[in-house]
Amino acid sequence: MTRKLRVRQAQTVLPFGVGAVLDVQGESFVAAGIEAWPYKGKTPVPSERLAIRLGVTGFFSAPHTLNDRYDKAEQPGAPYVRFPGWLFCGACRAMVRFLRENERPGEPPVCTACAAAPRLTPMRFVRICPDGHLDDVDWWYWAHSTLPAERRDSCADADDAWKARRLSFLVADRASGLEALSVRCGATSGGGKECGAQRDLLDILGPQGGSCSGRNPWQHWKARASCGQQVHIVQRTAGNVYYPVVYSALDIPESDEPAQSDQGGAEAVRAHAYWDLLLGALGTPRAQTFRDMIKEDTEASDDLIDRLVAEATGAPAPLTAIKPAAAKLDLSRDEWNAFAATQIPEPSKDFSARRTGLGLDGETEEPWAALGSLVDRVVLADRLREVRALTGFRRHAPTSTLVPSDTSGRLRWLPAVEVYGEGIVLSLDEQRLADWEGDPRVRTHVTGMRADLDDSFRKEQLDETTGAELSPRFVLLHTLAHLLIRQLSFDSGYTTSSLRERVYGRPEFGQRGVLIYTAAGDAEGTLGGLVRQGEAPHFAETLIRMLEAAAWCSADPLCAEHTGQGFGNLNRAACHACTLLPETSCQTGNTLLDRALVVGSATVPGYFSDVLTASREAAAAIALG
Repeated sequence: MTRKLRVRQAQTVLPFGVGAVLDVQGESFVAAGIEAWPYKGKTPVPSERLAIRLGVTGFFSAPHTLNDRYDKAEQPGAPYVRFPGWLFCGACRAMVRFLRENERPGEPPVCTACAAAPRLTPMRFVRICPDGHLDDVDWWYWAHSTLPAERRDSCADADDAWKARRLSFLVADRASGLEALSVRCGATSGGGKECGAQRDLLDILGPQGGSCSGRNPWQHWKARASCGQQVHIVQRTAGNVYYPVVYSALDIPESDEPAQSDQGGAEAVRAHAYWDLLLGALGTPRAQTFRDMIKEDTEASDDLIDRLVAEATGAPAPLTAIKPAAAKLDLSRDEWNAFAATQIPEPSKDFSARRTGLGLDGETEEPWAALGSLVDRVVLADRLREVRALTGFRRHAPTSTLVPSDTSGRLRWLPAVEVYGEGIVLSLDEQRLADWEGDPRVRTHVTGMRADLDDSFRKEQLDETTGAELSPRFVLLHTLAHLLIRQLSFDSGYTTSSLRERVYGRPEFGQRGVLIYTAAGDAEGTLGGLVRQGEAPHFAETLIRMLEAAAWCSADPLCAEHTGQGFGNLNRAACHACTLLPETSCQTGNTLLDRALVVGSATVPGYFSDVLTASREAAAAIALG
């Protein structure tokens, strides 16, 4: 029966983007670099802010097609190349090196040696290296690796080892695990003598000898690079085979209002003693000296000073140059400014939002009054557009060499996909948040987490989200987002994997909120259930239920009193039973979480501790009549 192999357009960025191994219907493929995409049929994906951030000219999504190249060769589409090339027959156990010219559109590879022609199965082990290369295991060498060199050279397949035709993948009846699996060479010499070399797979996983091929399966042999890295043999579905690097940005119109953090910064710059001196020295070498002193004293950004100088002199503000090395635009800044503005930007086809609240104005009954005093505002985004771009991938470790999506190095665009969804923005009261952050117990509590982050190999990556220094408000808001997603999955009907977070917790930008949104790219995109849950009085009730659920974990007291758990000890009171989410929902890979900062503990006050206490007292009063 002719089979159909299909990959959704959104999946060509994540999880089956360039370099990823795809298992489908018993076959295995790897996604080729974007230089192999067809020239025609690509769909432009506009996102100016993200393009500036990544230093590219634009984005394209994969061409629309019903089938991949193996179904209809003439159909355009993102190419996937069969990998691994070594397959075996489950009936006769013969191994076959399946070549590109053997492919038949719509037909899976079958064993030609068996009368029933069963499907061939891909070998489950592959080779990777820290420079991002991926290759088949040299199975002929593995079968002969325990033999002396002269005996290896005497094998009839020694000259064509890359496509040895007499290998078998055997399973022993009286053994278990990898020791039960072995590769045997049955090549016969001119005299009819069988080679018989055989070795089990007990020691196959981990670093191995041999040289790296210096290429990925879709690259031509002549495109291989000189690679001196240690090769590692892993299972082809192992987690360290593919670490994608994806950036995303929301398509939000710019607000006419200046950022709240810029308003205070502008006043500080204009009031500085050297401001008038800077304006008088414009065009001279002294101007840079005055500028540097103003920046040092006020911590104002170059963009802010440029804008204020332009306003004072009547000159047009300079445009930001698009330079890959220098463009470190913080994508969250414009998003937060739009949500925090007094006047929400006008609705468009890609963005529609409205301000609302918890419906607790004038409330005197607890715990509603306490909750209302801690929350500043709620913004409901009825329609959001998100662009996700794949810059490249890594193999072996998250710190390994980045392989760009364009392995040819000639293109200036990136693969991307646009998805639409809806969301809820919750912002906390700035004064209450500042008072809570100033508590010495809170600052001391976060110091240990900050030290663990400084020692982590992920510090540079996480700094793009947290800022130069991890603040208490970021950990609070990040944990709040996780707890809220878990609660909304019960209240709104969305699954946790279809909800995502964006944490706006950088105090230098005046950020103090979170966005919980859905952008799953399929039927769960804009059903309206999430925005409906954010309206009054539903959202206030959701927050109370969230706090009550967060106050207890099935792993307590171990979880609540933990001084370092999770990846790199970057979490405190947070585990799978109470706080963690699917990896696709979290900005930081389930790190920098602490439930104690939300609900409190014996050593640190939680931001919502008073609300939780009032809720318990109100419940007790009702129970007692």
